[in-house]
Amino acid sequence: MESDNNMSLDNSSHENDFAVKDKKAKKRGILFILSGPSGVGKGTLRKAIMDLGGINFSVSCTTRPPREGEIDGVDYRFLSPEEFNKRLSESLFLEHALVHDNMYGTLRKDVENVLESGEDMVLEIDVQGAFQVKSKMDCISVFILPPSVKALEYRLCKRGSDNDVKLRLKNAEYEMSHSEEFDYRIVNDSLNQAIAELKNIIINCRNMSRGL
Repeated sequence: MESDNNMSLDNSSHENDFAVKDKKAKKRGILFILSGPSGVGKGTLRKAIMDLGGINFSVSCTTRPPREGEIDGVDYRFLSPEEFNKRLSESLFLEHALVHDNMYGTLRKDVENVLESGEDMVLEIDVQGAFQVKSKMDCISVFILPPSVKALEYRLCKRGSDNDVKLRLKNAEYEMSHSEEFDYRIVNDSLNQAIAELKNIIINCRNMSRGL
């Protein structure tokens, strides 16, 4: 009987060890928000951090038409206004916003599935969407700033019409006025420096999450 009791205790001990290991393995991932005005380089920075590993990008839905080289399901999910509104009526979006006369939104299940798996998630979203997410979930928010408004205008002129540029510059003024409400701010003057800063933020947040 004594031997059986010892065996029972040993098995219980092993089961507890496995439970602890499983709990650590399934530690919830970190949600990062990457925001800033159009043309500031959010997409380039987001792609550059993927080599850190263990981080995923949520493909947003949008009603705007694809730009040259963009792929449906990779860069965005391109939806008709009717399709977007259907998902909106079903409360499927974690956040959504009207930006530059087009609708954008992040599907809640995309974010939750990744975080529950233990991996991190980055959302590349506008300021409106960022504040919606911040009010609903724990996250780390990063705002990307241009070196100057003039530099931002130059970047925007390379990709849009005069009317489009004026609209985006007007929106940029509003967005940048809220930059201090984010956890971190990065000025994208030198791309390599901006990438290094963003990677350091992610690494430091991961270390703090693990108690390192």
